[in-house]
Amino acid sequence: MNLDFPGVLLTCTSEFMHLQSAKPLDMLTSAIVGGGFIRAQHIINRHVDKSYHNDDAAGDVRDFARSHGLSEPFVGLMTAVHLDKAKAATSRYGGVTVATIVTAGLGNATAAGLTVPTVSHIGTINMIILVDANLSPAAMVNTVITATEVKTQVLLAHGVRTPDGHAATGTSTDAVVVAGTGRGELLPYAGPLTVIGWLVGRCVRQCMEEALR
Repeated sequence: MNLDFPGVLLTCTSEFMHLQSAKPLDMLTSAIVGGGFIRAQHIINRHVDKSYHNDDAAGDVRDFARSHGLSEPFVGLMTAVHLDKAKAATSRYGGVTVATIVTAGLGNATAAGLTVPTVSHIGTINMIILVDANLSPAAMVNTVITATEVKTQVLLAHGVRTPDGHAATGTSTDAVVVAGTGRGELLPYAGPLTVIGWLVGRCVRQCMEEALR
């Protein structure tokens, strides 16, 4: 798997993915480590077994990162998908580059608002979205919305169902990372009919389609 995005180096094995940026990226994430707004140069995704359970998963990710020479700030994710199965896509238009990396584990499929709250199981869709632009906080939220809409549309198109038969909208532990380089003028929006939103939608769709084949 190759990542074609300026200033970001991807290292990936079946057990560990590491994205290292030459400069700090402005990020909005729901990651297990580095959630919220964060400025960092490193994003990691760690493979865990489907039987994995740890009451301090965030601490486990931090320990894992330290064992690989990384200290905070960084963004840390987990997945039961072997990381050499991750899918990547890059799209460009009008001088803007967007790249995405997706790991899609569906063993924990849920339908938002229908699946009753319970203990989460292993099975996560992780989406990492890199944008070579200067995203405002609102534009970052727009990006999360667009990526989620595409993810859910692809799941519906592929007939993915929850254990109790509902059409799946995702999993109970999905995570997203939106990372902007800060290049150029501040963009107030990034909805699906903006260039950024269109490119994000294209990339996420390609990755999700490939992951579900």
